Amino acid sequence: MSVRYRQPGVVLTDRRFTVPLDHDDPDGETIELYAREVVASDKAKGDLPWLVYLQGGPGFGANRFIGKQAWLGRALKEYRVLLLDQRGTGNSTPANRQTLPLRGGPREQADYLAHFRAGSIVRDCEAIRPAVTGGAPWTVLGQSFGGFCTVAYLSYAPEGLRAALITGGLPSLDAHADDVYRAAYPRIERKVAAHYARYPQDIERARRIAEHLLAHEVVLPNGYRLTVEAFQSLGIVLGKSDGSHRLHYLLEDAFVRTPQGPALSDAFQEEVQGLLSFAGHPLYALVHEACYGQGAEPTGWAAERVRAEFPQFDAAKTLVGDGPLLFTGESVHPWTFDCDPALRPLQETADLLAERTDWAPLYDPARLAANEVPVAAAVYHDDMYVDTEHSLETAGTIRGLRAWVTNEFEHDGVRAGGPRVLDRLIALSQDEV
Repeated sequence: MSVRYRQPGVVLTDRRFTVPLDHDDPDGETIELYAREVVASDKAKGDLPWLVYLQGGPGFGANRFIGKQAWLGRALKEYRVLLLDQRGTGNSTPANRQTLPLRGGPREQADYLAHFRAGSIVRDCEAIRPAVTGGAPWTVLGQSFGGFCTVAYLSYAPEGLRAALITGGLPSLDAHADDVYRAAYPRIERKVAAHYARYPQDIERARRIAEHLLAHEVVLPNGYRLTVEAFQSLGIVLGKSDGSHRLHYLLEDAFVRTPQGPALSDAFQEEVQGLLSFAGHPLYALVHEACYGQGAEPTGWAAERVRAEFPQFDAAKTLVGDGPLLFTGESVHPWTFDCDPALRPLQETADLLAERTDWAPLYDPARLAANEVPVAAAVYHDDMYVDTEHSLETAGTIRGLRAWVTNEFEHDGVRAGGPRVLDRLIALSQDEV
């Protein structure tokens, strides 16, 4: 039964759907999907085209907006919007340390999670579309990993699409996970250099924190083991519009004086655990590298292996000299599961996913080359999370795609500049600019 309610300027309806866990076995196990329908109050009874939003991640539920925040206000001028909690996220059937043991042991858990990639999400969308639109095609807006899903949609079910809008999410069609991270570490280094150029005082602050972590065992209030590698991973925020400023304010008040000497403050530890914990989005850690898996070659903890090719990220070696400590970015490592209590029970499951050799193709280059769906994509120059060169190469392979390359925004442009970014993408898809 659908539940309808209101927020300022909008009418919302909670919707739930049942879909197969494995779409190749439609009579087998099912899972539940949750989505929130949103329409402008003054258009609630109107016959509007649909836009379905695919969140970034993987592993995050759709945005929980209040009213017409960010890009949603622009979308509601002409669409009825469906904010989909992709399988395993938000209010859809959850997949986490509490629920996965229902599957059985690590092997069974890994087999289950192999169904949580872009291809399954696309088939979910196609399974629920008739119930939502009456069978009419809809427009998809894909942010980051949601853009990866959108390219998969264009590959395998373009008949379901009226238009495709992609923001910060044009993936390489054929890069192995190694290639993705080999391109990522130099980008991350540039972002860190830009941060230190803006806040040179943070060089000494970061080094001091790293030295403290190498000399002391620090366990955060939630049980997270804060190692120096985990501290470096806070650099993930540098790919967002306000990330450099946020990192600066985090570092400036890290220490307090105690009877035992300097210690990391409770306030610092509280904020750090909020940034590093995967308790609210464990799927991100579990299937992050699997998002790049295609064919028989395992992903094999690519971020960890490739990091060894960039010794400048080794904190212990850095601290022997006087150079700046390098933060890292969007990557998941075996030690991530050891540090985070929300992930520790899933370490073996993650290892099995990293070893998997039966990944189905994510994209169809031939189908994309013959594409007839209007496609517009925002490519953020020197995006920390998605390689610009990979994105532009893919843009050139999708027939009719119109790319907007900009350095005005970071990876979260659709959030930070939402109405303008979405307005531009809609205009491009409709040949209005």
